Amino acid sequence: MSTKFTKDHEWVQATGSDAIVGITVHAQDALGDVVFVDLPDVGKTFAQGEVAGVVESVKAAADVFMPVSGEITEVNEALRADPSLANSDPLAAGWFFKVKLSDPLQLDTLLDAADYDKFAAES
Repeated sequence: MSTKFTKDHEWVQATGSDAIVGITVHAQDALGDVVFVDLPDVGKTFAQGEVAGVVESVKAAADVFMPVSGEITEVNEALRADPSLANSDPLAAGWFFKVKLSDPLQLDTLLDAADYDKFAAES
């Protein structure tokens, strides 16, 4: 299981052809207190880079982009009920959705943790 990151500040943790997606610590820090999440519908298919959801905070709203192409298999209802999970535990309990990857090789186009940390520090 490896975690990859996008330049739009999403993370994706893949196991085989399944993955979990959320926003990074950097993203939630920049947003501030998250007050609402708009999650995609289960069964909907997205291409890599498409907007799959929205996260709103007291400061701003931001799109959540699909880090890899695939079909949504589950959304985090606990996050919908308590959006602050995106702040308190963005890399675990604050996950946004699960996806069935249509092209696992797209993971190779994403950043590893070291490259993402460097990118986030510069942005």
